Amino acid sequence: MSKWPMVRLGEVLTPISRPELVDPEKTYRMLGAHWYAHGLYTKDTLTGAEIQAPRVYRVEQGDFVYNRLFAWKGSFAVASAENHGCYVSNEFPCFRVGEGRLLTDYLWRYFSREAAWNEAFGLSTGGTPTSRNRLKEDAFADLCIPLPPLSEQRRLVERIDILAAKIDEAKRLRAEADDGIEALCRSVLRSDPDSIIPTRMSELVRQREPDVSVRTEETYHFAGVYCFGRGVFVGQRKSGMEFQYPRLTTLRTDDFVYPKLMAWEGALATVPPECNGLVVSTEFPVFEVNREKVLPEVLDVHFRTPEVWPELSGTSTGTNMRRRRLNPADFLRYQFPLPSMAVQHRVKAIREKAGTTAGLRVDQIKELEAMFPAILDRAFRGEL
Repeated sequence: MSKWPMVRLGEVLTPISRPELVDPEKTYRMLGAHWYAHGLYTKDTLTGAEIQAPRVYRVEQGDFVYNRLFAWKGSFAVASAENHGCYVSNEFPCFRVGEGRLLTDYLWRYFSREAAWNEAFGLSTGGTPTSRNRLKEDAFADLCIPLPPLSEQRRLVERIDILAAKIDEAKRLRAEADDGIEALCRSVLRSDPDSIIPTRMSELVRQREPDVSVRTEETYHFAGVYCFGRGVFVGQRKSGMEFQYPRLTTLRTDDFVYPKLMAWEGALATVPPECNGLVVSTEFPVFEVNREKVLPEVLDVHFRTPEVWPELSGTSTGTNMRRRRLNPADFLRYQFPLPSMAVQHRVKAIREKAGTTAGLRVDQIKELEAMFPAILDRAFRGEL
């Protein structure tokens, strides 16, 4: 238990609403909220004609914002300067922090904890036990938080920020090292231009058919693909009741995969071992790689290259940039600059050698990240 008094959020937060009627001629930057308290982001830039709701709600810097639908997933955030003047739908209540009693960063750190998300889950209501649960404003206002003096709030935020900065620095150094390896691999791929043969992807990969029939009573572990060449990641577990796809595709290590809608933003990659056996929807074409002609590592390096993504944008179809889709037939017609097998093996060797040291860096980051939730819990119990 906290040694500080528990105070209702309704006593220290003021609901704020800035509705605007949607103008068909105006352009709106619409925000979403990342899960796990990772902040707001620009989800879409839409014209008023593309927005179905009659109103949108303007956000200002310093607003405390949450997503009713995914509060139980930690969709809490503080609006930054970058978010100022953007808009949200009516699913995103906004609040201003009461001056003199509560620091905005203290509140955000409090809602960066899994314990707070679980409490939000318990107070949410909806049609199903998971994705349709909404945390309504009155329930949110009834939540109680430990409230130390402002001086103690500042001290705690500073201590937490120091640890967070160390984790961020470790991630930055890892990203720099990874970028250096990728740059070296791209350089090797281009080192013998005379050996490069433009080859259709249809000669290098074969599309796999969906192999999983969805059953409502089963649970499925999904994978996803990050944009901007950041690879495949382990996603959520979902019951068959939570989505509409009748078929799914199982991923295998070194398969090649991309989401049709976001390929033009660099969401293409080979499947790492940790994603072997996970599934994707039919919106993610999955391809088996013909290793006799191309190594998976070579495909991965090429399609993580930012200069390649505009080429894919040109073959994608859709009504606007953010709606473009890279269909498998177009992808299979793409002319891949195929280097010699000797060059390909050099790239593979670099990747494998780099993977050993990368694994050590990942382990170090995981240790720091594992410490962070415990530090947060101690902080809000008054033990830090």
